[in-house]
Amino acid sequence: LEISSSRGGKIASPYALNEIAVLKSGLSSMITVEVTLNGQFLHTYKADGLLVATPTGSTAYNLSVGGPLLDPHVNAIILSPVATHSLNIRPLVVLDDSKIDLKISSRNGNYMVSVDGRSQVLNQDIELHIERSSRTIKLVRVEGQTFMQSLKDKLNWGR
Repeated sequence: LEISSSRGGKIASPYALNEIAVLKSGLSSMITVEVTLNGQFLHTYKADGLLVATPTGSTAYNLSVGGPLLDPHVNAIILSPVATHSLNIRPLVVLDDSKIDLKISSRNGNYMVSVDGRSQVLNQDIELHIERSSRTIKLVRVEGQTFMQSLKDKLNWGR
């Protein structure tokens, strides 16, 4: 994923392999995240945050907030709310060519953005844009080890 910002906001580390997390900062109460998907309003999340995760990141932070597990070969992006304040809001899987725009507001006037764990605080006037990066990486695979076998082993499935 690649993240950029508006109004002169500078994202220190704009590339993510796992996820981009938009979170409340400090001890502030929940944040409001207005999401636009491909130019069309999607939803306004009232939560502690929102994760935008890749299939690779689906087994990391995304899993811990109740997001879905995705096979790494699936071309998708996951939107998973963090401690949402609404019972009818669930994670959403969208195509990986989606353009995601976020407008964030909070009581204390700022929020935190974390790109694969590298965090910074931004002013709520700064809007975010997230999309699939044109940059790619190559991953090493252990012969005989599959994604499904790793899931079974790590999550103790079938035991």
